[in-house]
Amino acid sequence: MSLLPTTTPPPFQVTRASHAVITVSDLARSRAFYVDGLGLVESDETADAIYLRGVEEAAHHSLVLKRASGAPVAERVGLRVFTEDDLDRAKAHFDDAGLPAKFVEAPHQGRTLQFADPVGTPLELCATMETMPRFTVAFDKWKGVAPQRIDHFQIVVPDVPLACAFYTGIGFRLSEYVCPDNSDELLFVFLQRKGNPHDIVFASGTGPRLHHVAFTVAESARLFQACDVLGSLGFGKQLEHGPGRHGPGHALFVYFRDPDGHRVELFTTHYQMMDIENQPVRWSASYTRQRGWGLPPQRKWHFEASRFAGVMPRDPARMPDPYTLEKFLAEQAAS
Repeated sequence: MSLLPTTTPPPFQVTRASHAVITVSDLARSRAFYVDGLGLVESDETADAIYLRGVEEAAHHSLVLKRASGAPVAERVGLRVFTEDDLDRAKAHFDDAGLPAKFVEAPHQGRTLQFADPVGTPLELCATMETMPRFTVAFDKWKGVAPQRIDHFQIVVPDVPLACAFYTGIGFRLSEYVCPDNSDELLFVFLQRKGNPHDIVFASGTGPRLHHVAFTVAESARLFQACDVLGSLGFGKQLEHGPGRHGPGHALFVYFRDPDGHRVELFTTHYQMMDIENQPVRWSASYTRQRGWGLPPQRKWHFEASRFAGVMPRDPARMPDPYTLEKFLAEQAAS
């Protein structure tokens, strides 16, 4: 397997993962989970949407909850670019690549460019967003476990190598990747722009679908506090995976499902990956058995994810041979 190098300089400057937009069936129930339970800060509310951010974030929102008109879905994920000129360069790049892209009006955001990547993930880029007071030291305003900031998204896609090639082509760096023990087939790729291991992760499977949105917490004790607070609010059964420690990234983590089944990760932040000499780290798929501690994920953690609005998920063209995810899960259950 030959890993494609990062294109430098990139055609436009992406700076970080910015925000996700999901739909929910009951805004009040979702507020109880995200605001009262997790402790995200409510920036604004309309009759049909709630805009949320972490306590350290000055940007108006990093998670938007919209009232569903049908089955709850993920609408899109957002990335920030450095300047308004980068939006124009991105539009020209996508036009040249044959990827339809259009400028749209998005509440509380500056000029916003929407497009879909080659594996079908709906995305939007913006350079600016309204700002709000940070709650970094406004401890009297903290609720729940007070997540600090959005860190990354994980997307399930049918063609991980194609996703990896596209994002390294626009300047993302591959920090870590997962392959079967005896194969070079890419199962996961971890791609970053902001200098830690990832802003966006792609995992092999039926997609595109949004696997999770991840927020950082200040310390490991808050992961257990999240379990206690959400449990006391009636969301204890929403705990899906963890607490535990990841192999890739090494962070401590816990995963919850919100009332509509969207998955959110809380985790302690991880190491720097910004220096030019840092090479991508390969992990074998059996890394879950090599964790310091923590039970293997439930089967649904691997296979369930939020569909994107208006996007029909596609199966991978082929599964790694002789390795399959089903075989891997069977191995985990037996170990």
